[in-house]
Amino acid sequence: MPPKVQDKGSNAAMPPRPSACVLGVDLGTSSVKAILLEETAQGPTVIASCSRDTQARVESHAAGPQAKEDRENEQDVHKIITALNDCLAGLPQQLLERVCRIGVSGQMHGVVFWKMGRGCKWTESGHGWRFEPQEVSHLITWQDGRCSSHFLSSLPQPQSHLSVATGFGCATIYWYLKNSPDFLKPYDAAGTIHDYVVAMLCGRERPQMSVQNAASWGYFNTTSKSWNTDILKESNFPVHFLPEVVQPGELAGGTSCTWHRIPKGTEVGAALGDFQCSVYSCMTGCTDAVLNISTSAQLTVLMPPGFQPGDSPDPRSPVAYYPYFDNSYLVVAASLNGGNVMATFVDMLVQWMAELGLEVPESDLYPRIIGAALAQTDTGLTICPTVFGERHIPERLASVTGIAASDLSLGHVTRALCHGVVQNLHSMLSSEHLKEAGVTRILASGSALGKNEVMRQEVEKAYPFPVVYGKDVDAAVGAAQAMLPRK
Repeated sequence: MPPKVQDKGSNAAMPPRPSACVLGVDLGTSSVKAILLEETAQGPTVIASCSRDTQARVESHAAGPQAKEDRENEQDVHKIITALNDCLAGLPQQLLERVCRIGVSGQMHGVVFWKMGRGCKWTESGHGWRFEPQEVSHLITWQDGRCSSHFLSSLPQPQSHLSVATGFGCATIYWYLKNSPDFLKPYDAAGTIHDYVVAMLCGRERPQMSVQNAASWGYFNTTSKSWNTDILKESNFPVHFLPEVVQPGELAGGTSCTWHRIPKGTEVGAALGDFQCSVYSCMTGCTDAVLNISTSAQLTVLMPPGFQPGDSPDPRSPVAYYPYFDNSYLVVAASLNGGNVMATFVDMLVQWMAELGLEVPESDLYPRIIGAALAQTDTGLTICPTVFGERHIPERLASVTGIAASDLSLGHVTRALCHGVVQNLHSMLSSEHLKEAGVTRILASGSALGKNEVMRQEVEKAYPFPVVYGKDVDAAVGAAQAMLPRK
């Protein structure tokens, strides 16, 4: 309830009105996170957060004899929404009453299908109202591998600067159309998992999709802000599944019910891409580059105002251009090889020692190999670390050159491996490109940088900029920040 108005003759100060806050939600690949963001004198501040693992991976029920070899990757939407409800229940309930806006992000590229008007049911619980999925398919995730290179080559060429890959929404719909068309018949709506959540919160019959998510589906032209409808219709693609597209930051509507204790009518933004929201959570200006080395590695820079990426894809390009906010683009070097390379190396050493009859825990081994590499400041050994390939050169795997007897110590090999991971990223987006873009510092994060001083040293050698470590990169925070008024 609002505070009572004081009598004009009273000298007593009015009690402060509780400030409003923004809810940010990120529906990730393995977990859901929810945060509450409040504007303070120091700027936007996270005042509460909660995360839950979804444990939503399921065995595929798709038809066809190639199910296993297609490496299908699906998740149970019911488990994802259960984790989301648990997150909301885990936040301070009195703070939820102050929520004035909701921002939602999530794992891009994937697709979930549902029946309009029957996608969920609302039920009352101890924490207020919540929705549960109903007449909804599994989520086919971005990790889905059912679309082989042969299948993708049979699809029409998109009129877009982004290529179509397995795990992309439109590619998955094509796969069902050609391999299991009956699967699509019960449904008349589709979107990413976060598009689905926004549609259910707002009671929308027809889902909306931001430009960020539409670009991640394929067959979307970011210049004209439109689907490649003519191309898709020619190949009998079910275009009725394509959501209405809006700009990032636009509102999708208001909550149709009191959700937990968030008031009915609370404004909800169109769902956003988790990558863009992660960058938005830490990038403070166009002179920042954002680097993350965790399992994989990404380096991102904001393109100058007015940049347009063109209308045709270049599958061999080492960088991609992702739509960001306010009609701008991020140039992204997204490497498949990061901390997973070091993890593979450590696993190999543990296995070798086990075969020699020596049992050394990985937790003991990792600091020792880092220590050996720190004592070896340089090496003539060269390692190309692409054991997991790269999207633009999938045929190039790892290699070792410059092998000399003097460079075979553990320190030499570990130093060369860290150097190789960073140089591989540098070959995709170089320090010269960063200078041309006006970058003056790098905001760095990720577990592979946090626990590996050798990797940090190699980053600083390759990129001669001030590097700020430990920056929080959080898609839920970015989703909330995107709902604040732009300055």
